[in-house]
Amino acid sequence: MALTATARDVLEGAFMPLWVRGEVSDFKAHRNGHWYFCLRGEDAQLKCVAWSRERRRIPAPPDDGMQIVALGRLTVYPARGEMQFSVTRMEAEGDGLWRKALEQTRVRLQADGLLDPSRKRALPRYPRRVAVITSRDGAALRDIYAVVQRRCPSVEVVLVPAAVQGDSAPESLCYALDQVARWGDADLVIIGRGGGAREDLWAFNDERVARALATCPVPTISAVGHEIDMSICDLVADLRAPTPSAAAEAAVPVQSELRERLRMSAETLSALASERVARARTNAADIARAVALGVARRVDRRRLQLESSARRLHAVSPLGTLDRGYAIVRTGDGRMVRSVDGLQPGSRVEVVLRDGTAEATVERVMPNDQSTMSPGAVAGAES
Repeated sequence: MALTATARDVLEGAFMPLWVRGEVSDFKAHRNGHWYFCLRGEDAQLKCVAWSRERRRIPAPPDDGMQIVALGRLTVYPARGEMQFSVTRMEAEGDGLWRKALEQTRVRLQADGLLDPSRKRALPRYPRRVAVITSRDGAALRDIYAVVQRRCPSVEVVLVPAAVQGDSAPESLCYALDQVARWGDADLVIIGRGGGAREDLWAFNDERVARALATCPVPTISAVGHEIDMSICDLVADLRAPTPSAAAEAAVPVQSELRERLRMSAETLSALASERVARARTNAADIARAVALGVARRVDRRRLQLESSARRLHAVSPLGTLDRGYAIVRTGDGRMVRSVDGLQPGSRVEVVLRDGTAEATVERVMPNDQSTMSPGAVAGAES
């Protein structure tokens, strides 16, 4: 064991870290997190290991047959006395590993429905407060603040600082999103940073960050890198903006346009109110005329009914009878004489005619069964 340990020290001291190119074969991912594989050349092979602590620097595990270049150090595994290449960084020819890592993350998120367009929320039209998750010293914050001040200075921009690159960036971004959710007073969240190398933007492809962004309780805008860059966060957010400045323009309206819109709305409301008042006045006048006409017609109907009733009453009234040539006979004490039984010869009576009265004395009483009555046979007039 001392010999293999000495061989390890000699080998590690003799060779500085170096890049090795080859084809991956016999790849195995151990349950403890380590990766074991071989790099093959035209006439040789090299056993390699990527310890679990180094995997965070590697976007995805390589596939058998993939051409890669790996940065590492030659060493000896003392327990077996085998030389191996301890890998700390790995890149595929082109961007194969990066594409594979992105695709694997995308597939998992899509399976959970986090990329479904139907879950995208609409942005608030008039936000009061916008939370910005980015670096405190980055250009993204300055760009966002400048655009908001130009478009709508009344909107408050609140920085939620986070690391946007490096090994600590994913945890920092997740923590910032959790802080926004706990705060609960933001109307909109912008998360992002300016452009950079692929490795610099990789935190925004982290699955943990994407899931935290998907569960954010307020609408989100992802603004990562420049216009040609696309990240997993761009796919998960409610809106993808090509740049931080574009995110700010999408987040807040132009205040002058709002004022003009309010002025036009006020004019429209005033015109509608005037039109409604005029229409109400016209309707009221029409109703008043209709009511007056209805009242007049009702009065006319009632007047005609009263006149008809009056005529009918007059026809059956004593005065109507007098108009037809009849007379009413009353005794001296004002009682109406209804039968000859109430009269005696010599009785004084009052005869009521249509145009006056006359006093008379009864000379003779003749009941119907004794003689046929004739005008002037009952009483003699005495003036």
